[in-house]
Amino acid sequence: MSVEVRIPQIGFSAEEGILTEWLVADGARVEAGKPLYTLELDKSVQEVEAPASGTLKIHAVTGETYRVGALVAEIV
Repeated sequence: MSVEVRIPQIGFSAEEGILTEWLVADGARVEAGKPLYTLELDKSVQEVEAPASGTLKIHAVTGETYRVGALVAEIV
């Protein structure tokens, strides 16, 4: 069973963010609660944590803008 990794709602007004860096390589093992990627918002860069443990399958490209709720990866 896979867990979807989506762009989270951070703050009240943010509707989208730029995925600036994956901190874990595609196909690598991730641990729940550990930093997974960085997301640039209006005035800050936030680390987003993995929602589950397992193997990361990346769908999104760094440098692109994604709306809140967009699917960026799966953890299987």
